[in-house]
Amino acid sequence: MNETKFWVGFSLIPGIGRARISRLASYFTSMEQAWQANAAELEAAGLDAKSVQSVLSNRSKLSLDDEMSKLDRYKVRAITIVDAAYPAMLKEIYDPPPLLYIRGSLAPQDEWSLSVVGTRYPTYYGREVTQQIAGALAGNRITIISGLAKGIDSIAHRAALDAGGRTIAVLGCGLDIVYPIQHATMAQDIAERGALVSEYPLGTPPRRENFPLRNRIMSGLSLGVLIVEGKKESGARITVE
Repeated sequence: MNETKFWVGFSLIPGIGRARISRLASYFTSMEQAWQANAAELEAAGLDAKSVQSVLSNRSKLSLDDEMSKLDRYKVRAITIVDAAYPAMLKEIYDPPPLLYIRGSLAPQDEWSLSVVGTRYPTYYGREVTQQIAGALAGNRITIISGLAKGIDSIAHRAALDAGGRTIAVLGCGLDIVYPIQHATMAQDIAERGALVSEYPLGTPPRRENFPLRNRIMSGLSLGVLIVEGKKESGARITVE
């Protein structure tokens, strides 16, 4: 836990994203050492001058203990890519997130999982087939993964919950924010019967550019992807690809 707070700290520094955190983790013997590094050491680790300045000017403003307490208040835990609890399949994708925020719990059985994605505006047929397939799979111990969005995502989550199964929602914002807000009750149900997952720290708003990126996590957590009525140019297709 002591080491984790430094990973969390770097995730909060502007301009220090996935690639730069990975560079720091590879170069330094610990993230605590990286957090205490001077400018020359940060440059040697592969950070450009702007990133180095961002670290130096922002880390003194952060109380890492306060950040960890905030995670506790929201019942969120952070796991790093070097933790044993980090999902094994997710490590195999081209760009695994170095840090995951989780509300709820990931279970060994979640390795048997399917992502269900599709349009926000399904037809009657789309709704019916999603409910039938997701519900039947969840009832047979297959975890259903989706993105909590309107339409196919929410139908798949609800079908899994109604079947008494597990479901995981991957969000494009911090886990202190539910987006869309009308799915707040469903998000609570998912946290109790599965997990809410995000690579973004608390307070991150649901920016448009976050959602295509979160799709790689959905695919990385699952053995396959079911697409229901998705357009050729859509987030659903990105997940499939």
